[in-house]
Amino acid sequence: MRISVIGCGYLGAVHAACMAKLGHEVVGIDVDERKIFELSSARAPFYEPGLEELLRDVQETGRLSFTTDMSAAAGSDVHFICVGTPQKKGENGADMTYVDAATMGLLPYLAAGDVVVGKSTVPVGTAARLAKLVQDQEPTAHLVWNPEFLREGHAVSDTLQPDRFVYGVEDGSEDHPAITVLDDVYATPLASGTPRLITDHPTAELVKAAANSFLATKISFINAMAEVCEAAGADVTRLADAIGMDDRIGRKFLNAGIGFGGGCLPKDIRAFMARAGELGADQALTFLREVDAINMRRRTRVVELTRELCEGTLLGKRITVLGAAFKPESDDVRDSPALSIAAQLQLQGAVVTVTDPKALPNAAKRFPELHFEPELHDAISRADALLVLTEWQQYRSLDPYALVSRVNSPRILDGRNVLDPGKWRAAGWTYRGLGRA
Repeated sequence: MRISVIGCGYLGAVHAACMAKLGHEVVGIDVDERKIFELSSARAPFYEPGLEELLRDVQETGRLSFTTDMSAAAGSDVHFICVGTPQKKGENGADMTYVDAATMGLLPYLAAGDVVVGKSTVPVGTAARLAKLVQDQEPTAHLVWNPEFLREGHAVSDTLQPDRFVYGVEDGSEDHPAITVLDDVYATPLASGTPRLITDHPTAELVKAAANSFLATKISFINAMAEVCEAAGADVTRLADAIGMDDRIGRKFLNAGIGFGGGCLPKDIRAFMARAGELGADQALTFLREVDAINMRRRTRVVELTRELCEGTLLGKRITVLGAAFKPESDDVRDSPALSIAAQLQLQGAVVTVTDPKALPNAAKRFPELHFEPELHDAISRADALLVLTEWQQYRSLDPYALVSRVNSPRILDGRNVLDPGKWRAAGWTYRGLGRA
């Protein structure tokens, strides 16, 4: 099929490459000339494992191209809208500027029978509004809401082998003509057994917001338990193991630490609360305020623990922060807890060095006042305390015996609870974890 992808950021670039991998003829469209140049040269403008190899693979077939010209969408059968919906400045709600601009820019190039597919995470009610614009322009065109469920670091596999498809159509009917078109787009993963669910527009829009809110709640729950464990002298990791054995709860996402960040969970739960308030259902989501508050409180707690680790003062202490990205296998530093903690430590008088395998260029743009060191061993040298704040494999596998002679004081704070406390203590380190005695 001929497919256009409007927006070539994180979601759109991955989606365009994966659709070409599935055999479709794809054009990716974005207003950012630098991004289009990079993608056209088979270079990913951000770090995502496997993406550059995929770009090279599919561009050799001639099925994938990129442009800044919206008229390139003309002639495509399916148009995916994959632009961002960031948090509004000074508000909790989602900024719909890019979604609206993408839709309006696409309208003149729609033809009879075209299917417009929204993948962006939007406030409920957006699809109905955009569907009217589409059908006012071309009465035989249809708008489907098809939310994405990508995990950064796994985006390629999550697109090619997703755990489910959700199609939101106007009437929620299995007989809607756009369903056959989307089934053709996703024929390969559907044939491999990926389930699909047909819903109406509002339900499809709510799926991503509800899923992210549930995950955020689970993460904040175990972090709240970590606070109780610290007060009681208990071990939150063993607590999580025990309650995770209950199949009604499960062990996934019950990992206490410095909290969640990134470009999705924080802004999505805030936008969900804002939209619920607009709909008069704000009381239904008041618990998300505490979820958000617990999450933000983790950052302050790490600063407090670091001060305790450094014998009561941060002034002049050389602190090395291991990790800048909000999660491993990503260079995304949006709302990164690690960088927020590093900045707070520096404001309180510490001499902070931040290292990360992939995210330092992005981190330097967001926090230019911090000191960044790309070489891990140089970053660690002469530190008074190490803080593991992003669980990259190279930090998880550090040898405490080899490092003990490189630092001024062998102290480590395990902000992700991924290290073996016994091993580090045996090597002579003062070890602190979150929610652990």
